Amino acid sequence: MRLGFRKNQRESNNAAAEQRAAETSGATDRSVVLGEVEELGIGMFWATDAEGNLSFLSQRALADLGSGGDELIGKPLIRVFNDIEEEVGAPTQRSLAFKLKARSKLDEQIVAVEDARGSTRWWRLNGRPLLDAEGNFRGYRGSAVDISAQYAYETQVARQSQVDELTGLANRRKLNERLSAMLAAFRVSQRSCALMMLDLDRFKQVNDTMGHPAGDELLKQVATRLQSIVKDHGEVGRLGGDEFQVLLPDMDDRGTLGELANRIVQSISQPYQINGRRAIIGTSVGIAIAPYDGVEADELTRAADMALYSAKETRGGTFCFFTSELRDAASKTAMLGDRLRDAVDNGDLKLAYQPLVDPLTNEVKCFEALLRWHDEEAGDISPAQFIPVAENDDLIIRIGEAALRQACVDALAWPDTIRVAVNVSAKQFIRPGYRKAVAAALAASGLPPQRLELEITESVFVGDLETVDAIFRDLKKLGVRLALDDFGTGYSSLGYLKHGHFNKIKIDQSFVRGCTENGDINPAIIAAIVALAKALGMETVAEGVEAMDELALVKERGADLVQGYIFSRPITQEQVLAQFAEGSGVFRPSGPPRHRAERITIFRKVGLIHEDHYYDVILRNLSKTGARITGLAGVPVGTEVVLDLGHGQLVVSKVANATENSQGLKFETPLIADGSGGFMTRHRISPYSLAEAGIPLAALGAGAFPLAKWRDANKTVPKFVQLELSVPGT
Repeated sequence: MRLGFRKNQRESNNAAAEQRAAETSGATDRSVVLGEVEELGIGMFWATDAEGNLSFLSQRALADLGSGGDELIGKPLIRVFNDIEEEVGAPTQRSLAFKLKARSKLDEQIVAVEDARGSTRWWRLNGRPLLDAEGNFRGYRGSAVDISAQYAYETQVARQSQVDELTGLANRRKLNERLSAMLAAFRVSQRSCALMMLDLDRFKQVNDTMGHPAGDELLKQVATRLQSIVKDHGEVGRLGGDEFQVLLPDMDDRGTLGELANRIVQSISQPYQINGRRAIIGTSVGIAIAPYDGVEADELTRAADMALYSAKETRGGTFCFFTSELRDAASKTAMLGDRLRDAVDNGDLKLAYQPLVDPLTNEVKCFEALLRWHDEEAGDISPAQFIPVAENDDLIIRIGEAALRQACVDALAWPDTIRVAVNVSAKQFIRPGYRKAVAAALAASGLPPQRLELEITESVFVGDLETVDAIFRDLKKLGVRLALDDFGTGYSSLGYLKHGHFNKIKIDQSFVRGCTENGDINPAIIAAIVALAKALGMETVAEGVEAMDELALVKERGADLVQGYIFSRPITQEQVLAQFAEGSGVFRPSGPPRHRAERITIFRKVGLIHEDHYYDVILRNLSKTGARITGLAGVPVGTEVVLDLGHGQLVVSKVANATENSQGLKFETPLIADGSGGFMTRHRISPYSLAEAGIPLAALGAGAFPLAKWRDANKTVPKFVQLELSVPGT
């Protein structure tokens, strides 16, 4: 029995020893395997304690970082491993700190690690929380793989696919993705965003005269200026070529947007230094705002494009907001171009002459030649409509040369002391052979060169200034006079005045209109321009003077000549000759005693809201501070109403005066300029807000929000009588 017991005990001890040896051997084997895995570069291993501090880092990991374990062991894991920065190509993932706090598993978590040399490496972590038998958290156990080379390559590829290589700005793809994502998110949160589209005026000229490397350098400088203006208010990108885009979240104040667009225009228009040479370009800006002008990316982009086209048509170097009327204007412009070509071929464009008068003696010193077009179907068409159309192709060259020849012929019939001023487009001015065209017109007419003035806008300075200077020198050699038109409104720079090319500066009418209103800074601007001109030995002309108080102010500020309706509208050559035949070169001032706020004559159907009724009315004229409407009877003075200008533009108003069927409205808040000669509200009522209020958007005039008609429930009896409406031309 005892012998058998000892034998069994011996066998049991042997089995235990064998198990311990096997366990030791297994542990050794696992350690060897882990070491071999590390040696092969397949993985590295790490662990934390229950407090989240790094408690273990395998030898391969330490070797990869080039750092001793003592420096890292004991540090919080979130200080050893950093979340990757948000950048193009970086994966989207929850932060490491968030996952550790939630004790979530780590799957393919990309982190940044700083090695002993201060360089950043990228690791991909996997890890699981460890629990003991009682369910207590013991820390994390995990592995890591160094993916630095792969990560750097993938982010570089992703960045190249979304970043413009030349300027470093977001490219078209990135901008489209950002805009689509933003609009989708903002529809849910009912937020707004603005989109600016801009391209560069005369950029091609810089490329052609200075070379493509100069053009590339110019685009880089433009990108830098745009970013310095927009800052963190939005994202700037380059679509390609000379086209840029600015995305502005949570912006719908059109006053603020207009100010920003104007700063962009002014900044981009300042001179550039490129390889030791100076160049000037300009820009035009189109602005659309979601959700008013579109709620999808393609809708908003089309709207901004239309606004940009309108800005370039207006005169370039300006900005324009999208309006629903621009859709119709685009097709009308194409039709106008076809009719204009026929008019030029048939000689239907005529010249009229507006006097430039000495305000001290009322004597005419010069006449400006102005184009006029009477179309048999459309009647009189404004130069503001057809000149931009002609500027878009070489038609302006034909029109300009014909006008120059005719003006020289007409001026020869005037007294010898009277000069003629002819406008010159930038496209016409920089065209090779322009000097020859001027010389030919003078020779054919016999007009002395000193009696011809060429009025040139600041836009001619866009491009290579050395080429422009050469053209000026050639024209001065001919003996003609040069005038700088619309001074201060376009690509403004005082630098080009010091060369002494100009004999005259014309103060733009935008500085004259409203210069007598309280608090207006334009009188100071006028005085400064006059002082500058006198210091440089130049004459000054104040344009657009219409009221007696404006005339008194520009005379007192020292303007040499005055041009405007206060003296005369443009008159025909026959009328000019008749006046001189009577022995008089005097034009007496005649006009209202005081300046009135600028009003636009307009005939358009709009809406008027009073209490819970919506009326249709005709808008006859519009100013910043008021409007006149027709279409209602029985509206007493003092009635508070809301004028609906369409597309969410609601203006709180009061009836200031009334006749039997028309009313004059005074606005509670003044309108602002829209950048293209019109007026608009600073803010618009969001379609989201209107829908929440239960107001059917289709009732709001010509807006673009088609919902149900104005509800009839619980309406009161209309207070006013709706008259039959008639809009001229419809």
